[in-house]
Amino acid sequence: MEINYSKQALKFLKKQDSRTRHRLIRAIESLPDDGDRKKLTNQDGYRLRVGDFRIIYDIFGNVVEIFKIGNRGDIYN
Repeated sequence: MEINYSKQALKFLKKQDSRTRHRLIRAIESLPDDGDRKKLTNQDGYRLRVGDFRIIYDIFGNVVEIFKIGNRGDIYN
C-alpha cells in the first residue's frame, strides 16, 4: 500500500514531538484494516481517530491519500 501525504499533513507531522509523530504514522500505516475510522458524511473520504487527533484520508485502489491531519476541533473547518 502506497501512502501519499498532502503539504498540510506533512507540515502538521513535522510540528509534533517524536512520540506523537510515530503514533500518527503507525496508525496511518495500519490503514485500511485497523483503527477507529468512519466514512465522512459531508465530503468524500474517511476520518481516522487517533486520540485527540483526526486524519482525513481516502483510498484510491492501492494508494492512501492523506489530506489533513489535525486536532479534533480544528480538522473539520
